[in-house]
Amino acid sequence: MENISILIADDEKEIRDLLKKYLEREQYQVDLAVNGQEALQLFHNKTYHLVILDLMMPKLDGVEVCRKLRTTTTVPIMMLTAKDQEVDKLLGLGIGADDYITKPFSIHEVIARVKALIRRSFIRENEDSFLEKTLITFKGLTINLKNYTLTIADKEIPLTAKEFELLKFLASHPEQVFTKTQLFHNVWGSNYIEDDNTVMVHIRKLRKKIEADPSNPKFIQTVWGIGYKFVGESNEN
Repeated sequence: MENISILIADDEKEIRDLLKKYLEREQYQVDLAVNGQEALQLFHNKTYHLVILDLMMPKLDGVEVCRKLRTTTTVPIMMLTAKDQEVDKLLGLGIGADDYITKPFSIHEVIARVKALIRRSFIRENEDSFLEKTLITFKGLTINLKNYTLTIADKEIPLTAKEFELLKFLASHPEQVFTKTQLFHNVWGSNYIEDDNTVMVHIRKLRKKIEADPSNPKFIQTVWGIGYKFVGESNEN
């Protein structure tokens, strides 16, 4: 795989060089660190797709490095240990590593596991990206663009096709004000409004379904003399 960067941290030069040699044969870009402190410095200055950490390293051991990384990243982490018993201990600590290899190891097994971790990571990223594209979420409200459903406080709210399209358009442009003509053009696909009440009627119906108090709407608000805008409280804290 091209442009995949791997960081290896191990205080044993022989191990570092062996891993680097075989991983570079697989077209990975490899950087080396001789201790945990150097590994953290390198990680924060560059984007890596996988980190391989030796359990026992000077300055900062693999457990501490893993814990620190897990506060800021979900990058796959593989731990190298000297004993099988240490794997059990690490699993018990729940430090967030994705895989464990016991020394002495088969280099071919390491390569296979590296490929599996990276492949799994890319699948997860693609799934997350897909979900971002198919979900519009605000606190208490989720619009699923894939299966055309709306849920509020985990309860599915039935909408007509046009009500859904209108809500989707407004929620896709939070805080942006649209005139009735603009809404009709983007939702109904026409520049000419045959009935001036069409948009107003659909807004009123939507408010009855999604607002706790339709007379004092929280999501779809009227901007007097202009039109409407969607105001939603983000999911982010």
